[in-house]
Amino acid sequence: MYAIVEMAGQQFKVAKDQKVYVHRLKTEEGKKVVFDNVLLLDDGKNVTIGAPAIDGAAVEAKVVKHLKGDKVIVFKKKRRKGYKKKNGHRQSLTEIVIESIVAKGAKKAAPAKAEKPKAAPKAKAVETPVVEKAAPAKKAPAKKAKADDLKKIEGIGPKIASTLVEAGIATFAELAKTDAAKIAEIISGVRGNHVTDTWPAQAKLAAEGKWDELKKWQDELDGGKA
Repeated sequence: MYAIVEMAGQQFKVAKDQKVYVHRLKTEEGKKVVFDNVLLLDDGKNVTIGAPAIDGAAVEAKVVKHLKGDKVIVFKKKRRKGYKKKNGHRQSLTEIVIESIVAKGAKKAAPAKAEKPKAAPKAKAVETPVVEKAAPAKKAPAKKAKADDLKKIEGIGPKIASTLVEAGIATFAELAKTDAAKIAEIISGVRGNHVTDTWPAQAKLAAEGKWDELKKWQDELDGGKA
């Protein structure tokens, strides 16, 4: 004779004197426990199927001991994400021995309650270190050429020198590259009659550091006039 019965949330096919491992029960070791949610009975001649359980049928068993099952390892990994998680679990079980299968007349007993399995400690996920991207290096602003004393050019006074600097001509080299007519246009707002024809050539000598040659030439000029 055998029966299919629900025990601690699981269905088992059991027979007399059979050992069964179920989820841990709250019943103490050595005590008896009754399972009355019998779904099917087979006495060798007739098969009785419940709807869903067979009224009056029950399976009586004795609690032998409480134990833990084999360890199960659960390992999770995500490729190229730096994520790894390893967890182990041992299920709490109860070993019982089936003492008898009652087909009719069994009294309804309080169902044996299974203990709630303790949650396994959560393994800490291996987090990928966040590498902060370095901010792009800021380009250092181009250093402006140091302004020269444009007043060293014959014919240029403080007012004209200031006007030229405001126009972006602050060095001898810049003045040497500027056309005389352009210079005259820049300083047109400054009072006076200025001849700019020799200023670029003077500035070139100054930029090249030919001071003696420049001084000799300036001695021959009159307010910048040749």
